[in-house]
Amino acid sequence: MNDPRKKKNPTLGIAVFIVVVVSLVIATILYNAITEKREYERENPTDATASAAPAVNAASAAVNAAKDASQ
Repeated sequence: MNDPRKKKNPTLGIAVFIVVVVSLVIATILYNAITEKREYERENPTDATASAAPAVNAASAAVNAAKDASQ
Protein backbone atom coordinates (compact mmCIF):
# COMPACT_ATOMS: atom_id res chain seq x y z
CA MET A 1 0.00 0.00 0.00
CA ASN A 2 2.67 2.49 0.92
CA ASP A 3 5.09 2.56 -1.95
CA PRO A 4 8.35 4.19 -0.77
CA ARG A 5 9.06 5.42 -4.28
CA LYS A 6 6.02 7.71 -4.19
CA LYS A 7 7.02 9.58 -1.04
CA LYS A 8 7.57 13.26 -1.61
CA ASN A 9 10.99 14.66 -0.92
CA PRO A 10 10.57 17.53 1.58
CA THR A 11 14.11 18.73 0.89
CA LEU A 12 13.14 19.79 -2.63
CA GLY A 13 10.31 21.99 -1.34
CA ILE A 14 12.59 23.65 1.21
CA ALA A 15 15.27 24.23 -1.45
CA VAL A 16 12.78 25.87 -3.82
CA PHE A 17 11.47 28.05 -0.99
CA ILE A 18 15.00 29.18 -0.07
CA VAL A 19 15.84 29.98 -3.71
CA VAL A 20 12.65 32.04 -4.09
CA VAL A 21 13.26 33.97 -0.87
CA VAL A 22 16.89 34.71 -1.74
CA SER A 23 15.86 35.84 -5.24
CA LEU A 24 13.25 38.19 -3.78
CA VAL A 25 15.79 39.67 -1.35
CA ILE A 26 18.32 40.27 -4.15
CA ALA A 27 15.65 41.80 -6.38
CA THR A 28 14.55 44.12 -3.56
CA ILE A 29 18.11 45.24 -2.86
CA LEU A 30 18.75 45.94 -6.56
CA TYR A 31 15.46 47.82 -6.93
CA ASN A 32 16.22 50.01 -3.91
CA ALA A 33 19.76 50.67 -5.10
CA ILE A 34 18.62 51.75 -8.56
CA THR A 35 15.84 53.92 -7.12
CA GLU A 36 18.22 55.62 -4.68
CA LYS A 37 20.79 56.17 -7.43
CA ARG A 38 18.25 57.83 -9.71
CA GLU A 39 17.00 60.01 -6.85
CA TYR A 40 20.55 61.02 -5.94
CA GLU A 41 21.42 61.85 -9.56
CA ARG A 42 18.23 63.91 -9.90
CA GLU A 43 19.07 65.93 -6.80
CA ASN A 44 22.82 66.20 -7.50
CA PRO A 45 23.61 66.48 -11.20
CA THR A 46 27.13 65.25 -11.87
CA ASP A 47 29.84 67.36 -13.46
CA ALA A 48 30.11 64.87 -16.32
CA THR A 49 26.54 65.48 -17.47
CA ALA A 50 26.80 69.22 -16.82
CA SER A 51 30.00 69.57 -18.83
CA ALA A 52 28.83 67.22 -21.60
CA ALA A 53 25.94 69.47 -22.61
CA PRO A 54 28.11 72.42 -23.77
CA ALA A 55 30.39 70.00 -25.62
CA VAL A 56 27.42 68.54 -27.46
CA ASN A 57 26.15 72.02 -28.28
CA ALA A 58 29.58 73.04 -29.57
CA ALA A 59 29.83 69.93 -31.73
CA SER A 60 26.34 70.54 -33.07
CA ALA A 61 27.22 74.14 -33.90
CA ALA A 62 30.37 73.00 -35.71
CA VAL A 63 28.40 70.52 -37.81
CA ASN A 64 25.84 73.17 -38.67
CA ALA A 65 28.56 75.64 -39.61
CA ALA A 66 30.20 73.06 -41.85
CA LYS A 67 26.88 72.38 -43.57
CA ASP A 68 26.29 76.10 -44.12
CA ALA A 69 29.79 76.56 -45.52
CA SER A 70 29.39 73.71 -48.00
CA GLN A 71 26.19 75.12 -49.47
